[in-house]
Amino acid sequence: MKLRYGPSRVRRFSHEVAEQTPFLSLILLLLMAWAAFAAGLYLAESRVTDSSITHYSDALYWCVAAFTTAGIADRPLTGLGRALGAAWMIIGSMLFFGTIVSTITAYFFRPMQRPVSKVIDTIEYNLERMDDLSVDELELLKRTTDVLIMHMEKLRKDSEKEQLKAAQSDSKKER
Repeated sequence: MKLRYGPSRVRRFSHEVAEQTPFLSLILLLLMAWAAFAAGLYLAESRVTDSSITHYSDALYWCVAAFTTAGIADRPLTGLGRALGAAWMIIGSMLFFGTIVSTITAYFFRPMQRPVSKVIDTIEYNLERMDDLSVDELELLKRTTDVLIMHMEKLRKDSEKEQLKAAQSDSKKER
C-alpha cells in the first residue's frame, strides 16, 4: 500500500479546504469577533486600578487564553468586563471549535453534495493518475463509481416511469 503525503498532496488538500469548506469565512469571523471583544474588554478594564488589562494587547491575550481554556489567573474586575469576557468565552469557543468541526464535516461530506459533473471530473482526474493512487484510494474510487452508476440507473428508471405515467395519462385524456 502506497502512502504519499508530499507537498503537492498537502497543497491540494489546503486548496480544497479553502475552496470547498467554510474555513476561511469562519476564521475571518473569529478574528473580527476576537478584535471586537478585546476592544470592549480593554475599554471596560483599562481605567480600573489593579486591572491586569492595561493595554489592548493584554485584552487580546486574555481573550485567547479565555476561549482556548488555557486558564488565566487574572479576570476582569468590572461587571461589563466580566460580561464581555463570559460572552467571548462562549462565542469564541463556539466559533473556534465550530470552525474545526464544520470544516472537517464539509470536507468529508463534500463528495455527496457535488453535482454529478464534478464527481465525474474527480473520477476522470483520479483515473488519469491511477498509478499514484493507494489501494484505499482505488477502493474509494471504485465505490464512488459504483454508487454513481447505481444512482444514474435509478434516475433513468424513475424518468422512464414518469414518462410512462405521462403517456398513460395522455391516452386516458384522449379517450
